[in-house]
Amino acid sequence: MSAPKELSVFGEDYGTSELKFGPATLGNIPDVIENRGYFPDTRSSMVRMTGGPDKKLLVVGPDVSNFVEAKRDIAERMVYPMRSGVIDRDDDRSWSVVKELTRYALLRHVPDSPGFEGVKAVAALSAAAPRFMYERLFDIHRELNQEEGRKVVKAVSVIPQPFAVAISQKVLACTVLEAGAGNVQIAPVSSGMIFNALITLNRAGGDCDLVAAEILRDAGYGDLAREPKLVKLFKESLGLVPKSLKDVMADKSNPKYGAVFRVPNTRISIDLDKNSWQRFLIGEYFFDPSNEYFSSYYRRGFPKPADSYAEGRLVSGTTDMAEVIIQSVQKCSFEIQPALYRSIFLSGGGFSWQVPQGMEGSAVDSSTKLKLMLEAKGIQGVNVTLTKNPVYNVWQGCVAYGMYIPDDFTWDWDEREGWQYLDR
Repeated sequence: MSAPKELSVFGEDYGTSELKFGPATLGNIPDVIENRGYFPDTRSSMVRMTGGPDKKLLVVGPDVSNFVEAKRDIAERMVYPMRSGVIDRDDDRSWSVVKELTRYALLRHVPDSPGFEGVKAVAALSAAAPRFMYERLFDIHRELNQEEGRKVVKAVSVIPQPFAVAISQKVLACTVLEAGAGNVQIAPVSSGMIFNALITLNRAGGDCDLVAAEILRDAGYGDLAREPKLVKLFKESLGLVPKSLKDVMADKSNPKYGAVFRVPNTRISIDLDKNSWQRFLIGEYFFDPSNEYFSSYYRRGFPKPADSYAEGRLVSGTTDMAEVIIQSVQKCSFEIQPALYRSIFLSGGGFSWQVPQGMEGSAVDSSTKLKLMLEAKGIQGVNVTLTKNPVYNVWQGCVAYGMYIPDDFTWDWDEREGWQYLDR
């Protein structure tokens, strides 16, 4: 039985912190679950009473919160498989989580109807994902068909996340920056991914959380700084990107910088008081951790973002983001470089910085910050745009790709595009 194409095309965005998934019929907003899995203590009597250890060796989805134990157990039992965007071939625990997340996502939507031919799934991975990750995803979907005893998935395609963003924006030549919790992918696109120009920067939202925790400790909230979820809420509520950190520091006592963060549904209240200007450090670190202010952090043992490699060349984790964009674009033909600067798209929650009312002139959004940084380095004709749905447009690109590529476009390993049919 053939389903309408909107139902038969299924998007899977394996983000660093969340899995966005669902058929094209969902429109612009997919279903979302945390990209994590929990391995509970199967000796627990409660686990046995709720289904036995055989059924609860691995928990994914909303049920995870029902099994989380003491804080000290979380690091050992909770697995975030895509935290760096790349999973090692022999990391069995992470691959187990990916498989169960994929099962959860598909079974939420795929009908169990006689004669149903299965969906065509388009999965998005980090642009840095090696070939064996593509192969493993194909195998996972094939195994799910076998284990469920029916054709859940008919065919699979895997595309890089930045390429999915370019598809969602319907732009032929552009530069995509995709920022999650673990890294930022800087990727020029011209009809397809220009892989030899790709740079993966090893800092993103998770690193900003570390800065936010350090600010809390300095302000006397060391106990709260040990709660990752609270730190993330604090960062998202108070964190700002400065137009100029130098100007902010010259005006530290300005009362307009002050803010109080109250944790929802609790009596917890955080007031940075005279150190409220430090909220600008959270955003500055994301764009430029080489700023001389952070040298004091590094001297006291604050971890620098890890270095990465692009085409065999080391890219320092503290390189400012504008410089990384320039390095990436310069790897491309000079003829296309102006077009790559004219269309720079920012995608992912890592770029969703806000400018509160009354903070105009001191705080800026991500697009403005990068435009100013690039212009300061002599790059003219720059156009930087935050995509309309920065958290969801990778998924949107997945379903758009699946809707428009023809059924007879079979998988090509050289191009890394097309459909991998699971029964062939």
